[in-house]
Amino acid sequence: MDYTGLIIVAIRCVFMLVFILSFLPVLIWAERKGAAFIQDRPGPNRADLWGVRLAGLIQPIADVVKLLFKEDVTPRNVYQPFYKLAPIIAMSVALVTFAVVPLADVIHIGGRDIPIQVSDLDTGLLYILAVASLGVYGIMLAGWSANNKYALLGGLRSSAQMISYEISMGLAVGVMFLLFGTAQLDDMVRAQGANPLGWGVASVPGAIAFLMFLVASFAETNRLPFDLPEGESELVAGYHVEYSAFKFAMFFMAEYVNMVVAAGILVTLFFGGYQVPFVSTETIVNHAPAVAKIAFGGAALVLVALGVVAVARYRPGKFGDNRDREPIVVAVLLWVVALGALAVGFLPGLVPGIPGYTDLTMGTILATVLQVGTFAGKVAFFAWFFIWVRWTLPRFRYDQLMRLGWSYLLPIGIFNLVLAGVWVLASSRWSL
Repeated sequence: MDYTGLIIVAIRCVFMLVFILSFLPVLIWAERKGAAFIQDRPGPNRADLWGVRLAGLIQPIADVVKLLFKEDVTPRNVYQPFYKLAPIIAMSVALVTFAVVPLADVIHIGGRDIPIQVSDLDTGLLYILAVASLGVYGIMLAGWSANNKYALLGGLRSSAQMISYEISMGLAVGVMFLLFGTAQLDDMVRAQGANPLGWGVASVPGAIAFLMFLVASFAETNRLPFDLPEGESELVAGYHVEYSAFKFAMFFMAEYVNMVVAAGILVTLFFGGYQVPFVSTETIVNHAPAVAKIAFGGAALVLVALGVVAVARYRPGKFGDNRDREPIVVAVLLWVVALGALAVGFLPGLVPGIPGYTDLTMGTILATVLQVGTFAGKVAFFAWFFIWVRWTLPRFRYDQLMRLGWSYLLPIGIFNLVLAGVWVLASSRWSL
């Protein structure tokens, strides 16, 4: 048995989980601080560790501790098996959907080609549609098993949303299949290339498909303005009204995981995935020493500048507690990370025992690091966009939501699918 292969698969699974879950505390903080900024209020700024609050960054830690130790109340009349299974389905489906999304190009180490994704399926697009649609079962089971009319209405709303917007999402994905001629996500990202003019959103059918997929993603993730399954003003909390403690936390985390997954798929289909703009994998590997110095040196300069800005905000005696020292703490941390970036960029090849970036393996690792960072940056942008829209647009009425899906997105999607076919045919004949 090839134990090395099993270990590599396990490492890829762990890496994917770490990649997604590392976004959660940052997104929760960004959600709360972003809402406060838009609503002109302070936001979370009370939780601290030894008096250090870091502008509310400690708050997600307090939230996790609270939910872990909060009393788990189970209503008497719920159907226990499905009631307990529902949050597990919601969370696990959200994580599994990300399995086919490539985080970087294939890395070549020790004679092995290792894809930086859990599974490089030939039918990756179909896998996403199939698995993503299973998430609604967690919400429907939660609504039905709670034996609560508000929860049941939330579950019914979620199923109706899924039927309405899954079709539009499928049509948008079908357009990208026509444009790139493959359902394998890794090949699709390579086909887009490093030039942004070749990315999926750069063509007319691709731009229309992107807008459709973006709108459908808000409905799929139950985010405002399409959070009708929760609808606090109508359904109290909707499908999770009877959940508390860590069961509620799983639904809460599943929403943010779905945000990351939706953003990752958007980036992969329409914005070049892991591709560094204007810098291909071959360019990084072939010019690794120069690329390393530019990338990590530039990152160090940015971190040093941010540290200077933090020091400029230092106001002794402003609060009269440890918050006065926070700008200095932040500046020191940023400068330490900047030193680390400089070391990574300039020391390989100079220190005995550490191979330089002229080594093929080191060049490949550098390309992987830069591509994962680029992919994470693109995902973070769209995750921020989800947050911005939530606190900007009001909730749609349910009839407006359904009308948008069936009367507008569906015919536009069908038209765009035909347009994509004509576009591909015209492009092929023009190239001949």
